[in-house]
Amino acid sequence: MAKVSPGEFMRQVQAEARKVVWPSREETVRTAIFVAIMMLVLSVFFLGVDSLFGAGVRWLLTLV
Repeated sequence: MAKVSPGEFMRQVQAEARKVVWPSREETVRTAIFVAIMMLVLSVFFLGVDSLFGAGVRWLLTLV
């Protein structure tokens, strides 16, 4: 791969940056709400799994 000069590199970066399509405010808000809901659902799920494993370990320790 050939080396490029710093000036050419900056021109390539600017050309690529012009191709970026930024999301609209509505898309950003919708995505943020979706992420928050998924985070809440997964945190409740993992709380339940952790509680079940904790109860199982406590039960196993009472057998000893």
